[in-house]
Amino acid sequence: MIHQFIQGTKETTLVLLHGTGGTEQDLIPLAKELSTEANILTLRGDVIENGMSRFFRRHAEGVLDLEDLKKQTERFLHFLDEAATTYGIDRDKMIPLGYSNGANLIGSALYRHQAFTASLLFHPMVPDRSLTLPDLSGSNVFISAGERDPICPKTETEELTSTLRSAGADVELFYHFGGHELRMEEVEAARTWIAAHLD
Repeated sequence: MIHQFIQGTKETTLVLLHGTGGTEQDLIPLAKELSTEANILTLRGDVIENGMSRFFRRHAEGVLDLEDLKKQTERFLHFLDEAATTYGIDRDKMIPLGYSNGANLIGSALYRHQAFTASLLFHPMVPDRSLTLPDLSGSNVFISAGERDPICPKTETEELTSTLRSAGADVELFYHFGGHELRMEEVEAARTWIAAHLD
């Protein structure tokens, strides 16, 4: 996968996944707001939709291609295993951080595996309602969303949160009063939350 690795001084590695139309550079400033010392492994989606980079296909706005999502999820997790070896970093201390399309890929990983002990999902959707989730005890998830998000309505956020909690995950949910945009108040909430998970 197209990516960039930035060496830090902590054992934790923040894995960054942008939203539709983004690049691997988009979330680096956000990652540095959360930790100035963590390693950064930032990815660029190579599924192209109308010239825009994504991590998996969709049929329409809000209608995910579930077969491609499954394939790209497994590819993503395999890439992380390889990256741990390539860069000499601890796979168990990777914390993925995704926005929108990138958050949905992380959500898909959580719906399929106990893949991460800590994850941050900014403005995610429910990835796949057909799945029975694994036991997510020990998994910690930060979710943020906009109260007036036209892409990810509040009912979607609440369903995702409830489903993850039912599977045993410890989920912190944060809302701002806007829409699908990232806002500083959710970054500040994420910084407070992640402090307990940085090594």
